[in-house]
Amino acid sequence: MATPVNTVGHSLSAHFSDLSFVGTLASLSPNTVYTVKVDAVDKNGIVLAEAQTMQLTAPEIPIIEQAYSKLSNSITVEWAAVAGASSYLLTAQDGDSFIETIITSSPGTVTGLKASTVYKISIRSINAGGRSQPSPAKKAKTVLAAPILRASSPGYGNIVVSWRAVYMAVGFFVSIMRSDGLGSMLKENTTNTSLTFSSLDPGTLYTIKAHAWDASGIPGDDFTYNQRTRPHAPADIQVTFDSGAWRAIISCTPAEGASSYIMAAHSSTSELNCSTTSSSCTIPSLECGAEYSVSVIASNEAGSSIPTEAVTFKTVPCAPESVTVEEAEPGNLSVSWSNVDLSDYYVVFVKSDDGLEVHCNTSRTQCYFQSDCGFTYFISVFAYNRAGQSPLGDIFNHTTAPCCPSDFNPVFVSSDTVQIVWSPVRGAEMYETKAVDWSNELLCNDTATICTLSALQCNTQYNISVYSFSEIRGSNTSCATKHVATAPCSPEIISVSKETLSVISVHWLANNDEATYTVTAKGEAGMWDCTSSGNSCTLHNLPCGSLFSISAVASTEAGHSLPSYSVPLETAPCCPADLTVTQVTQSVTNISWSIGTGSKTYITTLESHKRQARCHTLQNSCLLGCITCGTNYTVSVKAISETGLISDCIYRRFSSSACCPAGVKLYRLDNNGIRIYWRTLEGSINYTTDLYGSKGNFTCTSSVAVSYCDVTEIPCGDVYTVVVSPVTDKGSKLTFCPKKIYSVTCSGSSVGMGK
Repeated sequence: MATPVNTVGHSLSAHFSDLSFVGTLASLSPNTVYTVKVDAVDKNGIVLAEAQTMQLTAPEIPIIEQAYSKLSNSITVEWAAVAGASSYLLTAQDGDSFIETIITSSPGTVTGLKASTVYKISIRSINAGGRSQPSPAKKAKTVLAAPILRASSPGYGNIVVSWRAVYMAVGFFVSIMRSDGLGSMLKENTTNTSLTFSSLDPGTLYTIKAHAWDASGIPGDDFTYNQRTRPHAPADIQVTFDSGAWRAIISCTPAEGASSYIMAAHSSTSELNCSTTSSSCTIPSLECGAEYSVSVIASNEAGSSIPTEAVTFKTVPCAPESVTVEEAEPGNLSVSWSNVDLSDYYVVFVKSDDGLEVHCNTSRTQCYFQSDCGFTYFISVFAYNRAGQSPLGDIFNHTTAPCCPSDFNPVFVSSDTVQIVWSPVRGAEMYETKAVDWSNELLCNDTATICTLSALQCNTQYNISVYSFSEIRGSNTSCATKHVATAPCSPEIISVSKETLSVISVHWLANNDEATYTVTAKGEAGMWDCTSSGNSCTLHNLPCGSLFSISAVASTEAGHSLPSYSVPLETAPCCPADLTVTQVTQSVTNISWSIGTGSKTYITTLESHKRQARCHTLQNSCLLGCITCGTNYTVSVKAISETGLISDCIYRRFSSSACCPAGVKLYRLDNNGIRIYWRTLEGSINYTTDLYGSKGNFTCTSSVAVSYCDVTEIPCGDVYTVVVSPVTDKGSKLTFCPKKIYSVTCSGSSVGMGK
C-alpha cells in the first residue's frame, strides 16, 4: 500500500501472489513522496509480517516544445519546465545509435551529432526519485557542415577562396571583411567551390566567413578563415652609395602588411641581394665602375609583391689606368691617362717633395702643370662621378731635371786657366762644366761647386756653361751660357836685327786680334822697350857689347799674354866649364855641371844604342832615370839662352855600372863555411860579397865568370846582412845593390832567410 505524505490524495493498494518479490504500484502522482507499506499474509489473511518505507515518485514527463539545429553537430531542444525535476535527460537517436546528455534546464543541446542527419529527440525529467518516462519523440535534422576554406593571395589586391563540396549542400555563402573592422563587407553567394575577391587592400589581414545551405535554404555551420593579401610593391626607393666601404644602402617606404624585403642589385657582371625585416638594407662588396639596377620585393605570409620598378645607380669609377707623365719642355708637365667608364670628371693631384700640392680638375684625359727644376713630383689620378671618388690607383713619381747654376762667374787664375765657382742648385748630384770654342771642347765633371779648366787656347772666345746632373734625369742641357775671352797669345819673335850699333829692330808674329805689343830688352846695362800695334818695333840707344834678353808681351781688353820666349841680342850662352856624372842607383844617374854665362836652361841627354834619357831643366844638375846597367852612353849638354839660342857644349862618354846580381842564396859547407851563390848574365865581371853580423863582418870575392864565393869559419847562431856587388874597373864596390838578411843556425845545415 502506498500513501502520499504531506499531500492530499488517496492511498493505493495492490495484492501480489506469494511468488512475487517485486511489485509495482501504478497511477501514483508524479513527484510525490509516498509511504509504502508491505504486509505478508497467509492464505487465511492473517498478517504474518510487515515493512514500511518512504519513496518519491519521478517527475512528470516533459513535453518538447521545439527541437532545431544551429550547428551541424548539435540539436537544441526547448521544453516546459517540469515541477520537481532537478535535471533532464536528452536523447538523440539515429537508428540503433543514440546520444544522451543531461541538462539542468531548457533549452538544452545534444552535441556530438552528425551533420545533415535526422534524429529522434526525446527528453526525460529527473529528480531524486528517478527518471520520468521519455517524452513523445520529435524529429530534428542537423544543419550542413561548414565548408573547409582554403585561401591564398595571388596578387596584392585579391584573395582566392576555395573549399571542398559539402554533403547535401546546394549553395554557399561567402563574406570577406578587413579584420580590423575598417571598410565594408563583401558578400557572395555561389554554387561553385571557389571564389575570388578583388580590389582588396594590399598587405591587409581579411576575415573570411562561409557556410553552405541545403535544398530548404537552411544555412549550415559557419567557417572562419583569416587571410592576408600580398603587399604592394614598395615605393620611393632610395639608394645611397658609400664609396668608402664599397656598399650601397637601399631604403624604401614600408609597404603595408610587409614582414620582410628582398633588395637586389644587378649589374652586367654580378648579382647581389640582401634580406631584411626593416625597410633598409646594405649590399656590400660592390664593384667599381659598374651600373647597378636595384629592385625591391616586399613579402609577407601571403607571398611576395611584384618587383618595384628598377632604380639605377652608379658606383664610383675605377682608378684611371695607362697614366703617363711627360715633360715636353722644362717647366711643363703633361699627365695623361685612359678614359674610365662611368666617370664624369677627373682630378689629378701633383705633390712635390717639399710638401706643396696642386691639382687639376678636368673632364678630359689630360692635365698640364707648371713644374720647377730639381723636384720630384708624386702624381695620382682620380676619377669622379656622382657616387664619389675612385679608389687610389698607382702613384707615379716624376723627377724634373736639376736646376741650372746661374750665379757662376769665370775668373782667370792664369793665362790659360779659368776657375768657375757657383752655388749649389736643387736636384743636382754632379756638375759638368764645359768650355767650347769653334773647334774644341773642354769638360770638367765634379760633385763640387767649383771647377778649373786648364789648357785654354789664348786669344779665343769661349762659351762656358755649367750643367747640372742627376742620376735619374741625366744632364740639364738647357742651362745658360756665358762668354769669356782668353788673354792674347804670347807673341813669337821672328827675328832680331841690328839697324845700327845702338838701334835694334825686333819682328814678331802678330797672332792676336786688336792687340798692342810691348817689346822689352833687359840686360846688365838696364832695360829698354818699345810698343806697337803691328808686328815690329825698334829699340833705340842700346849700349853695345852687352848681353840683352828681348821678349814681347801682347795686351788686349781681356788682359796680358805671357811673355814671349826671350831672344838673346848679342851672344850665345856659355857652355858649362865642368860636368860630372855620378851613378846614384842601378837605373838612376845624376849629372851636374857648372853654370854657363848667359845660359837659361839646359837639356842633358844620355844616349846609347838601346835608349835615350833626357832632362830639360833650369838647374845645373839633373837626375836621369830608366838607364840600363852595364851600358855605354854618350853624354851631351845643351845650354839654352833666354832668347832660345842653343849651344851644344859638352860631349863625353859614360859607362853605367855592371848589373847587381839576382837570386842570391846561401848554402852551408861542411867546414862551418857559407857559400854565397847568385845569378848574373854578365860573365866577365868580378863580384864581391860582404856579410855583416853581430859576431863579425866577412868578405869574399869571386873570380871572373864564377857566380859564387865562399866564406869559411863563419860563426853560427847569428843573423847576417848579405850584399853582393859588382866590382868596377877602378876596383870600387857599388853601394846600391840590394841587401838580404839570412839567419845561420848552429844545428843541422839550414840557412834561413830573414827578409
